[in-house]
Amino acid sequence: MQMEKAKRLSGIGEYYFSQKLREISTLNQQGKNIINLGIGSPDLPPHPSVIEVLQQEAAKPNVHAYQSYNGAPILRNAIAKWYSDWYNVSLDPDTEVLPLIGSKEGIMHICMTYLNEGDQALIPNPGYPTYTSAVKLAGGVPVYFELSDENNWEPDFNALEKMDLSRVKIMWVNYPQMPTGKLPSEHLFTQLVAFGKKHHILICHDNPYSFILNEHPKSLLSIPDAKEVVIELNSLSKSQNMAGWRVGMLCGAKDKIADILTFKSNMDSGMFLPIQIAAAKALGLGKEWYDSVNAIYSARREKVFTLLDTLQCTYSKEQVGMFVWAKIPSNVKDGYELSDRILYNHHVFITPGGIFGSAGNGYIRVSLCGSIEKFEEAIARIKMV
Repeated sequence: MQMEKAKRLSGIGEYYFSQKLREISTLNQQGKNIINLGIGSPDLPPHPSVIEVLQQEAAKPNVHAYQSYNGAPILRNAIAKWYSDWYNVSLDPDTEVLPLIGSKEGIMHICMTYLNEGDQALIPNPGYPTYTSAVKLAGGVPVYFELSDENNWEPDFNALEKMDLSRVKIMWVNYPQMPTGKLPSEHLFTQLVAFGKKHHILICHDNPYSFILNEHPKSLLSIPDAKEVVIELNSLSKSQNMAGWRVGMLCGAKDKIADILTFKSNMDSGMFLPIQIAAAKALGLGKEWYDSVNAIYSARREKVFTLLDTLQCTYSKEQVGMFVWAKIPSNVKDGYELSDRILYNHHVFITPGGIFGSAGNGYIRVSLCGSIEKFEEAIARIKMV
């Protein structure tokens, strides 16, 4: 029996990387041995002490039951302390912190909580494709605001003020910005909070990259009175090398956390307690942990710079995060063309910038999630005529 898909899936295609990984798998079956420099999945393990805590806790007989929908106190307290220590943000662990099964689910939770049919959401172009998908699935309408190198990959607030914002309920932003790696300034964060207050728009800040190759992590919640209009997503996937563990968090004012919990409590039955306890351990790691991870990423980034020089791309060395964003040569049509050329001629996969929006068409993005040897092999292949 043929079933018709729900209308909410209309216009929502398969995630680009899902399709591309199948293509790469087919090429590998043909013996091509593709070097994948596209996806930002950390290849480094968590700290050994974190794994040890998980093993110890999972062996206990009394930790396998359903858990609280709003997370275990040990994890909520650890998140609040992490925000205080690193971001200088004060959070009530009982009412202003909501652990998530990965921050990606939080994007959907926010959209389903606040968007009615036809409500609009501002989305950066280029930006994370999941923002668009979640808005559409919730019945909302994406409205894109373009970011550009000329404007330091920041919103053009003058242009935003000229738009009809009467139906806009939420605005998605993320700094350090993905995919461009642009760091936030205090001025930008202040502007975002002021914009949200002026137009009664909920500013949704997605903040998973703030520790990667960055000495000064920032939270949008650190701006005075930000909790009035800001909710922030964060994650252990990148900063703690725990992507597969699916541990994230949502932080904001008590009323907003309560709103979102209403939806979330109907979607899951809590997170495995040993994972929560191990995550709390990970959040308590000191500066030496972040320094050790960033030393590895820094060495890899130098190799990526060499790779991009070989491709005659241009880039900023000031960007942070676990990717490098680069402008393609002027004689190449777009990032898709360059990506396919490298894939089929040199058996190296690099992400075309256009998957993040039309403003990314002239760019490519390279992941730092690979060994030095992998990057050296990729450079060698690309140099071959």
